[in-house]
Amino acid sequence: MVRIGTTAVLAMMPDAGPLLRSAAEVDARAVRPGVPAHAALLYPWLAVDEVGEPELHRLRVALPVGRVHVRMSSVERSGGFVGVPVPELGAVAKAVRTAFPEHAPYGGRFGPNPPVHVTVALDAAPEPAADIARRTAAALPITTEIDSLHVVALTPTGWRHLTELPLVR
Repeated sequence: MVRIGTTAVLAMMPDAGPLLRSAAEVDARAVRPGVPAHAALLYPWLAVDEVGEPELHRLRVALPVGRVHVRMSSVERSGGFVGVPVPELGAVAKAVRTAFPEHAPYGGRFGPNPPVHVTVALDAAPEPAADIARRTAAALPITTEIDSLHVVALTPTGWRHLTELPLVR
């Protein structure tokens, strides 16, 4: 599903960075390189050559105004996936997804409006996934604020920042 030239709308979650570092200590292959801790609000979004001022304006207009206070307090684990739900970003994700209904999050694999989360680990073997989940739970809760979203594009050398979309105006 990951293709060079695709874009994503993300909420960067730097305060969750230690969760990814801890997971990488258990199994470095389970942590995806290239983008710091984040919650994907819409991925995949547009092809990078389709992202212009009209699309960014459409996105900006859809966004709610104001900081989003977040409290990450629980862990979800399913097979080799370990994540931390971020329900406070649900309304922001819905606004982004409603503005671009022709782009189903995750290609529709998880329905039209999957819950927002920070992915801590993917495709981990059972024992490392259990250890990562335990470590993650021990590091929670984490509270933070989101005051902007970011559009990133996948290039042959990794993810590249395209623009920042402030929520505080």
